[in-house]
Amino acid sequence: MGNFSLFGLKLALAMLASLFVGMTVREYARARATAALGDPTPRLWGRITLRPKPWFDPFGSAFVPALIALLWAVGSPMIPAAYAKPAPIDPTYLRRHPRDVVLASLAGPIASLVLAIVGGLIVRVSGLEGEPLVYAVTFVFTNASLFVFHLLPVPGLDGGRLVALLLPPQAREVFRNADKYLPLIVLILLFVLFSILLGLVSTLTGAVCDAATGTDCFRSLVLF
Repeated sequence: MGNFSLFGLKLALAMLASLFVGMTVREYARARATAALGDPTPRLWGRITLRPKPWFDPFGSAFVPALIALLWAVGSPMIPAAYAKPAPIDPTYLRRHPRDVVLASLAGPIASLVLAIVGGLIVRVSGLEGEPLVYAVTFVFTNASLFVFHLLPVPGLDGGRLVALLLPPQAREVFRNADKYLPLIVLILLFVLFSILLGLVSTLTGAVCDAATGTDCFRSLVLF
């Protein structure tokens, strides 16, 4: 499990703050994009807001991040991850199907990628050093991880919605209905298939973070 340290605790808190900002922005972007494409459901459900309450999920937005933060605090590697309550989308309202489903599904990951890029630009031009640099890299790394994580082909995540479009109608319905098991799926991914997921997602996340910041993010975080 590693060893608890004050620096590890600070890093964990920085990661949690980055997750909170990242999730707020990605859920707002997703709801705004869905409404712009003609679906009034996010507006009716009060999801077009930067307030966290409408999208906050006790398990995906609190328990999972807190557990990951605990592992960060003791110096053990774990990819930052979180998810919100399923975003309300009614595809029958979308003007052009399946194009609009793709656009709505990509809005959240793109928002995470934009945050990572903006954070990376700050790292590049600010001349930060020491702990401030580590916290800035943590922000970039966390949002890069959200970008990669939500594109995984898992029911309930954005990547799963994209995969569903490629399936036959009956299989698509079964796949979409599996999103009710998202908490169980996430637990299996993060803690049962940990080594496989860590290798895949950390490589992709590290590549995005390195490209954004121009630094070796893993070395800056001294965590992995």
